[in-house]
Parts: sequence; C-alpha cells; structure tokens
Amino acid sequence: MSALPLSGIKIVDLTRVLAGPLSAQMLADLGAEVIKIERPGGGDDARAFGPPYLKDPEGKANNNNSFYLCANRNKKSVTVNIASSEGQEIVREIAKSCDVFMENYKVGDLKRYGLDYETIRAINPSIIYCSVTGFGQTGPYAARAGYDAILQAMGGLMSVTGHLDGEPGAGPMKVGPSIVDYMTGMNASIGILAALHHRKATGEGQHVDVCLFDTVIASLSHWAQIYLVSGVTPPRRGTWGNGGMPAGVFRCTDGELMLVVGNDGQFARTCEVLGRPELASDPKFIKNNDRVVHGKEIMAIFAGLFLQKPVAHWLEELEKAGVPSGPINDFSQVFNDPHVQSRGMRVKVNHPFEPNLSLIRNAIAFSGTPVKEYRAPPLLGAHTGEVLADIGYDEAKVKGLKERKVI
Repeated sequence: MSALPLSGIKIVDLTRVLAGPLSAQMLADLGAEVIKIERPGGGDDARAFGPPYLKDPEGKANNNNSFYLCANRNKKSVTVNIASSEGQEIVREIAKSCDVFMENYKVGDLKRYGLDYETIRAINPSIIYCSVTGFGQTGPYAARAGYDAILQAMGGLMSVTGHLDGEPGAGPMKVGPSIVDYMTGMNASIGILAALHHRKATGEGQHVDVCLFDTVIASLSHWAQIYLVSGVTPPRRGTWGNGGMPAGVFRCTDGELMLVVGNDGQFARTCEVLGRPELASDPKFIKNNDRVVHGKEIMAIFAGLFLQKPVAHWLEELEKAGVPSGPINDFSQVFNDPHVQSRGMRVKVNHPFEPNLSLIRNAIAFSGTPVKEYRAPPLLGAHTGEVLADIGYDEAKVKGLKERKVI
C-alpha cells in the first residue's frame, strides 16, 4: 500500500471550534502531521460545548465531548499559552518547519502575538497560511465574529429553508447541523491543497482566505442563481424538490418516505405504482414544467395515494420501477443500514477513556492510498513534550515552561 496522499506535509493548527478543526482533520486523515495548539487548562473552545462527554475511567469531569471528538482525530495536541512571549516563540519555532499554518482568530488578533501571516512568512517564506473567519479578511464586516447559525441567516440559507408559506410552522428555518462550518472546512482544505500544488510548481507560499459568509452564499448555487437570473428570491419549499416534480416527503400508513421524480419517464412509472396511470397523460402533468406550475395539485393527489399503504410497500415498488425514493432515517437507522455498514462509515478508535470509541470515517475513498487507520482525538496536551523535543527543547526547559504556565 502506498503512503497516504499528504504524507510528509506538516501543519500547525491554531483553529478552534468546528470549521477550521474539521479542515485540519480532513488533512490529517489524508496523512498530514497536524499539530493542534490549545490553551493550557481549557483547550479548544469546543471542549466546553458539551455534554455529552466521554466517561472518565476514574469518574472525573473531563473535556472530551462529542463536539470536540467529531473534528480532531489524527492530530497531536500541544498546549501553549500564545499570550506569553515564550508561547509565541514556541509556535513560531514549530511553524519554521511546517508547510501549512492554520488559524481562525478574528482579523488582526494574531498580529499582536507575532503570529500573523507577514510574521510567519518572514521566518518561513514558502508557508501556506490559511485563515478561516466568519466574514473574511476584507470588507466592512471583517472584524465581526461569526458562528454557523448567524451565517445561515445572513447568507440567505434560512430564507429558503422551512415550511411553505401558509403552512403551520412556516417561516425561516436553520438547517439542523452546523452545515456552513462543515462546508467552510471543505473549502479551507481545497484552498490549502491548491496552494500546496501551486507551491510545488513555483516554490511560492501564500495566504488563503476562507470564510463562512462566502461559503454559504456560494453553496446556495442554483437557488441563488434563480435570484440572479430573475431578481426574485425563490420561496421556501419545505421538503419539496428543487428540480423534478413531484418531490417531497409523503406520509404513509406507518411513517414517511422521501420521493424525487426526476423526469417525465419516472413520473409515468410512479403513477403506475400508485395505481393512477392516467395522471401521466393529464395535460397539467405531462411535462415537468407543467407539474411545477401545478405543483400543489399533483403533490396533494400523490399525498392522498401514498396514505393508503405502508412505507415498505411503496419503497419496494418504487425501487422496482426505478424511481428514486428512500426512508427518513434517524441516526440509529442510518448506522444500522447495511449499505452504510458495508461502506464502513463507522470506524473504531482506541481512546484512553473508551478503547472502542466510534467515529465517522473520512468520506473520501481511494483505490491506491486508502485511509485505513484512525487515531483518537488527543487528550489535552498529550503531545506537548514530544513536539517540543522535536524543536530542540530539553527536559529542563520544558519543566520551566510548565512552572511558568506557558505550556
């Protein structure tokens, strides 16, 4: 088996909470050595975003919660007080031998610590320096802090998410998980990889600017394009589809299913399954554009038909007919799904508190360089001594730093 794709790449990671740590985790999964810098005592802010926390074998309170665990596997944790001059020097020493420097502090914050792009570039001219923020390095909002939910609101995502107007509970709705953080992490990883490729060709490092606001706007893709083409913001559609029609959640006798009729052939076959083949030749429903215009009518008809039989019946018949549909699973059903299990989406790691801890695997599969081994998210400061030894700090110096609470 070949080495992992990013073997040999070294990253110093000053990111906290979710977007930045997720990006660094993706790169760590692919073989990069990621040195996570955390505050002595408290660590990454995410460590306080619990519960639930892992159970300490001795019953002590700890800071290894689900929020932290989801974004920090395959990393080394080094505790450094960057507010101290000695702590700043430690980070700069680590950065001298790194390929990538990642941070998600508010714009300008790291300049006062001597850890800004210009300072790091002066000691390592080929460094790829990636800044992850709420609003970017420029513009009138650059100084603002930003969290996922705020950017879902400001970026337009909530304006097109939620029940249809006029229905019970209508109004703007936040997407459940921190999806903007996740997408921003992906963009940060892409930016870093592209910059590394450019550096390989030219020897030049650069500053990569990634923010949640840009990411959520770009992610709205065809929804935002509707506005740019027509000047009209598309309405909230609940679970209705965005292209093929009819598409949405339909209630059955014992639960719900999700259906997406993607073209006219699928529509005709769905009508056959539902026992109403004549609907496919109704002038109001023949073509997809017709069904979009008469969307409420066809959705109401389908709703009445699906109510007649259980979910399993419809899913089996729709599968036979080649019409995309699926159950609405909770997490228990997701991780017990035979396809999910065959894809190995749950991985096991040996954590000091839980020798068989479940995590979610990296979503990328490689034929030649598969990610097969995962290391548990580190305990706070678990690698401080190791990393400081690598940059030439002897035991006496490390002891003194601990006594002065630098590490």
